[in-house]
Amino acid sequence: MSSTKYTEYDAYAAEEAAEGKVFDVGGQDWDQVVAGADDAGDERLVINMGPQHPSTHGVLRLILTLDGETVTEARVNIGYLHTGIEKNMEFRTWTQGTTFCTRMDYLAPLFNETAYCLSVERLLGITDQVPERAQIIRVMMMELNRISSHLVAIATFGLELGATTVMLNGFIEREYTLDLFEEITGLRMNHAYIRPGGVSQDLPSGATSKIRDYLDRMPKRIQALRKLLDANPVFLARTKDVAYLDLTGCMALGITGPVLRATGLPWDLRKSQPYCGYETYDFEVATQDTSDVYGRYLVRMDEMEQSLKIVEQCLDRLQTAKGPVMIEDKKIGWPAQLAMGADGLGNSPRHIAHIMGTSMEALIHHFKLVTEGFRVPAGQAYVPIESPRGELAAHVVSDGGTRPFRAHFRDPSFVNLQAVPAMSEGGMIADIIAAVASLDPVMGGVDR
Repeated sequence: MSSTKYTEYDAYAAEEAAEGKVFDVGGQDWDQVVAGADDAGDERLVINMGPQHPSTHGVLRLILTLDGETVTEARVNIGYLHTGIEKNMEFRTWTQGTTFCTRMDYLAPLFNETAYCLSVERLLGITDQVPERAQIIRVMMMELNRISSHLVAIATFGLELGATTVMLNGFIEREYTLDLFEEITGLRMNHAYIRPGGVSQDLPSGATSKIRDYLDRMPKRIQALRKLLDANPVFLARTKDVAYLDLTGCMALGITGPVLRATGLPWDLRKSQPYCGYETYDFEVATQDTSDVYGRYLVRMDEMEQSLKIVEQCLDRLQTAKGPVMIEDKKIGWPAQLAMGADGLGNSPRHIAHIMGTSMEALIHHFKLVTEGFRVPAGQAYVPIESPRGELAAHVVSDGGTRPFRAHFRDPSFVNLQAVPAMSEGGMIADIIAAVASLDPVMGGVDR
């Protein structure tokens, strides 16, 4: 066997190590390894947790350094999805951008769409021209989406701690919410329902009565979930005083949403920086003062009850707020006069007859909007909204063309994941699961 030493390629990256003693594992160095372990004075174990479902919420990898069962260091490794959503939006029209951004935080697609559309509308200077009915529908859909998102958070949280009954009940109730989304938008998720200038279409016949049935059902179902968890001794042992992060820590790390409100600060953009007319709705900001996993759970439960209250107000307003659901400007409102056909698949024969047989101008507008899109004045806009996980914002930049020059999103899941080391280090390895679950991260919003 040749005795040539391979020095060109350092397979173990010994030269790149940033800290600690490095052993080259090249053989005949056992004495050095033993001496190094003695110098350390403790037993440390570095392990990978994830990426896997459900405990690390899919494609999240945690590198944990353990001393026994105590976590001495936690590092977060992201970037396994490679969706390229933000970059892809640069090659689509402004309206088509909604079909991409809706897929980021896939548990809160309607919030992604709203943040993006509000930014585009600000660049266009049409914020005050969006019809009232469209604004009400936006608020109603977002609050229904907040409920469905929180239900997943609590359901998966229960599963991760071994409470499968909670998981089953949570997902059952989410199905009822997704049924409403399918009824109104045609899809259970990734809707592209909220468009620049309004929403793609009005509520279908019968949707209002189904939403009222939902409002009658959900309060009792939320209380049933509370009975499973609020006073459950096992749940309390796994959540109270676990993954503690106070207000100072949240402010230092930029943490928002239920994690921040569980420290006692009532910071909610629906109240502090209202949009879509939220300042006209009657609701309370849910807070707790425990700064732990249990407090974050309580905040989410309270927020679902407040969301039901807002949805009921939306239904009352929709009875009197008649009119269009898309801006009147035919050079922006896309699709032009959309109406479902008798087969449920395409435009109505009446609309087709109008653009193809009676109005050349309508045909031109329809063609240009679909193929080229509208132009947005050069500039940039940043609009934040309150998503189920915290501050979600869209920063869009226009060079005056028919597609975004740049679109970037401030996703709360990405920012909130910074809290994992602060919550976990010094605690037990079993508490890592509860800590991550209390953040409710959605990796589609992290790696976009």
